[in-house]
This record gives sequence, C-alpha cells and structure tokens, in this order.
Amino acid sequence: MKVAKYILALDQGTTSSRAIVFDKQGNIVAKGQYEFKQIYPKGGWVEHDPMEILYSQLQSVASVMLTGKFDAKDIAAIGITNQRETTIIWDRATGKPVYNAIVWQCRRTAQMCEELKKEGLGDYIKDKTGLLIDAYFSGTKIKWILDNVPGARALAEAGQLMFGTVETWLIWNLTGGTVHVTDYSNASRTMLFDVDKLCWDEELCKKLTIPMGILPEVVPSSKIYGYVKKGVVGLEAIEGVPISGAIGDQPAALFGQGCFKAGQAKNTYGTGCFLLMNTGETRVHSKNNLLSGVAWGIGDKVEYALEGSAFNAGSVIKWLRDELHLIDTAHRCDELAESVPDANGVYFVPAFTGLGAPYWDMYARGTMVGLTRGVNNAHIARAVLESIAFQMTDLLEAMQKDSGIPITDLRVDGGASVSNIMMQIQANFIQAEVNRPKTVETTALGAAYLAGLAVGFWESTDEIEKIREVDRVFTPEMDKSDRDNLYRNWLRAVERSKGWAEE
Repeated sequence: MKVAKYILALDQGTTSSRAIVFDKQGNIVAKGQYEFKQIYPKGGWVEHDPMEILYSQLQSVASVMLTGKFDAKDIAAIGITNQRETTIIWDRATGKPVYNAIVWQCRRTAQMCEELKKEGLGDYIKDKTGLLIDAYFSGTKIKWILDNVPGARALAEAGQLMFGTVETWLIWNLTGGTVHVTDYSNASRTMLFDVDKLCWDEELCKKLTIPMGILPEVVPSSKIYGYVKKGVVGLEAIEGVPISGAIGDQPAALFGQGCFKAGQAKNTYGTGCFLLMNTGETRVHSKNNLLSGVAWGIGDKVEYALEGSAFNAGSVIKWLRDELHLIDTAHRCDELAESVPDANGVYFVPAFTGLGAPYWDMYARGTMVGLTRGVNNAHIARAVLESIAFQMTDLLEAMQKDSGIPITDLRVDGGASVSNIMMQIQANFIQAEVNRPKTVETTALGAAYLAGLAVGFWESTDEIEKIREVDRVFTPEMDKSDRDNLYRNWLRAVERSKGWAEE
C-alpha cells in the first residue's frame, strides 16, 4: 500500500492563489500559483470574484499535482491559509455568491465604523474581540452586503445564506457543500467573536443586525473538517484527502516559524510589516493599541497572540527606487547603507499613509529630520532601513509592556528579510536575536504543519521545532546606551510627523 509522504498547503492570498507540497522535513517539493483580478468599483473599494478565488485555487492544485506527478495517495492531508477578514456571502442551496468578496483592504464601511464609535461601542468591542473598531474587519462588511444587496437580508433571515472568510469558502466548496466552518484565528478577525468564551457574540451580531444562522461553526485550527468530495472538476487528483488545517495568514506564519512558546515573535517584512507575539494560553488586553486574539487552537487548547502592523516597510524601499530614483534595485539600498557606519543623525518616519500601531494617527505623514550639509544618499538609504527596524522596535516595546513577557527572539520572513544589514540593525535596536529560517514560505508551512498534526503526519510541535532549519542568526552588536540614544531620537522624530495632515 502506498504511504502518503506529503502535505498539500493551499495559500490563498490577496493577489494570487498558491498550492505548495511539503515533505516530512518541511521542504518544498513542488508549487503552483495563479493570479486573479482585483476589482475597484469606487475609490477605496476593493473586491474579488469569489468564483475566481475558487477557480484560481483549483488551478494551482491541479498544476502542482501534475507537475509533481502526485496522486491522492501521496497526500496525507490538506491545510489552508488565507487572506484574513475578506468577506463572502453565498446561497446555501445554489452555492453562488450573492455579491463579490469584500476584501480586507476595502474602506467602504468606514463611516459605519465611525457611527459605532460614536455609539460608544469601542470599549465593548475591544474587551470582547480584542480588536479596534475598523472597516478592516469582517463584521461591517457582512452588514453592508445584507443592507445593500437586494433580497439578501430576507434570505439571510430565512436561513438561506452563509457567511465565510476565504478558508470557510474553500472548505465548503472542496467538501461539496457539506462543511461550514471557520477556525479560531479567522473568527478572531470578524469583530463578532468573543475571544475569551470562544463563541460568536450575540450582542454584537444583534447590534450589526447579522442573523447568527449565517455564521459558520468555529473549530480548532488543526482538526479533520471533512474530505475532498469526489467528482469535483479539477480536484480528481486529491479526491478523498482530508482537509485538516485552517488558519489566517499571519498566525500561520507565526506557527510556521515555530513560535510555540510565550515570548516568541515573528515579523513578516513585506510591503508593510506584520508582527505577532505568542502570549501562550493567556489573552493579553492591550493598553498600547495592539490587537489581541486567538493565534490557533489545537485540540481543546488555544493560544493567543498580540499583533501590530506598520503600514510602510518594503514600500519605502520602492519609494527610494521608483519616486526618488536614489537606487535602481533594492539590493543597492543595502549596499549604500553598509557603506556608512550610521545615518549621520538623519531619522526618517515613513508615515506616507499615517501611523499604525501603537500610535494609530491617520493624519501623520512622512517626515525626515536631522538633515545637515554632510548628509548623502548613503545616509538616507541607511535611515530608510533604520525606519523599518524602528517601527518594529516600537511594536515589540509595546508588546513587552502589555504582556510583561520579555522578547526571547524575533523570527523573520518576507521579501525584505533577505537584507543582512537591515536584520543586523533590527537585532541592534531590539537588543535580541533575529532568527531567519531557510524556508521562507512560512505561511504555507504553518498551514501544512497544522494539517499534518491532525492526521499524525507530525507527532508534536516538538518534532516540528527540530526540523526547522536556520539560515542565519543576527545578534546585537550595538552598545545598549547607544541604542537607547538612537531610539529616543526616533521617538522625537515620530512626534514631528504626527497630525501633519489634520485639517
């Protein structure tokens, strides 16, 4: 009898759907990827076609199975990770969406959120859900669809509609419309989920006039939810394979990085940065404007995380290249930064679109201070890299204050994590080790690990920790007093940037 040697991870992102096959050692064996269309009906509105999300994911699966010459007996389980908060509502009988998916980036419900704030719901929502009121999250997106799509509310109240974030939509379709579930991590981003009681909050659903019958069952992130249905076109190669892992993209990366202990944190250096810290089985109520929620659930145990993000990280390096033309490649930024010992007193705050956590100032704007006649392009390049590392330092300082847990190490991934000079600067600023793995596909890997744990492919997180391979560890090389002086001046620069665009 053929022994299943691989785990298939479906990584459904904002611009593309990917399928990646991992072996027992966490190595990538094969991968496929398909992009899909971004829809912008109005300024600030962002949508996807749910059927296109589904078909692009099915295409990526078919491609990877064909490329690797795999069949269903080779695959032990399927894990899914997804763009969070993106909202889909579909008809229970026909399986057809009643409207396009409203994407996490969409700002159409911003005014609705302002009304909720005026009604004084901020403290209740933060206490119950761990979130701040924002159009980012799924709750107001659901309400918008029910209020604005003709007939949708009546169908919802009659029990005919189903809501799901993207992993819910994929699981429902892969199982032939038999399984309607969401995992704890995705439920935590709806602004409707009580993260302490681990259930939908009746009061919030009532406030947003959302019938609770449309909501999926909330389940652990590692569990057999169902099996790929036979006869689904495009899925013949994985018929009957268990679907046993589901988790949002950022906590997936936390899991894929092996951050299984309280105090371990990961940062993804992409266009922006997403920093998550495992706080263990204790949910931390943030006093520093961070978000808290369930990172994942395995069996009857859940673990929580604190989360903060910076809006501009890798995008700042692109700005240097595309708008200022100071560099022609991202690597050139590294070369310039390495050619000088410091930024020559220059501090750059990349608040192009305001400041995220822990400041949350939408009126802040990009600021450069400390310019003197001796400043050159190398100093500016270094100040840009330092600005990214300073923002992560802000978040880690806030997390340590909130949790009382000292940072043990920072595990990094994302495109900009390949920069050795920036990772060294980061280690200097946080006065802790920065740990970069060999496998950069940590989001898909996290989903694969959770799926594998559910079917015994991997026995425990201890086994997973042992197979994690490190590319490089960066240790602090700066004296703490020098670091503290630099950080004080960074905080002064941040103050200069605040409120600049306020009317």
